Amino acid sequence: MKVLIVESSKELSALWRRHLERLGAVVAIAHDQDSATTLLQRRDFSIMVLDLVLDHGSALAVADFASYRRPDCRVIFVTNTSFFSDGSIFRHCANACAYLQSQTEPADLAAMVEHYAGQRVAAGRPV
Repeated sequence: MKVLIVESSKELSALWRRHLERLGAVVAIAHDQDSATTLLQRRDFSIMVLDLVLDHGSALAVADFASYRRPDCRVIFVTNTSFFSDGSIFRHCANACAYLQSQTEPADLAAMVEHYAGQRVAAGRPV
């Protein structure tokens, strides 16, 4: 399972990375829109954990680029705000598969990543 974490907080992204690597994931981290799109151009990812509010750049632009460049890459949005708390993120981003609060326990986030990345494998697409 190949995971891209796009999160401005270095501490939070490192915490998530450790939990995902314990599950055997290969994890890359980007802290802004530019580095995320560069990674999406160069590498394939099963799933992306994407903070809805980035310090530099637009999370929606990253999700849109992923939808175009890596159409099989699913997106788990995380946020510490109430943006899209009504579930409308699923209407705006075709590749969205989950929406979680940033304070979600890292083990729970890792389980969600494993679940949604596993659906891609079950559908017969390589990870």
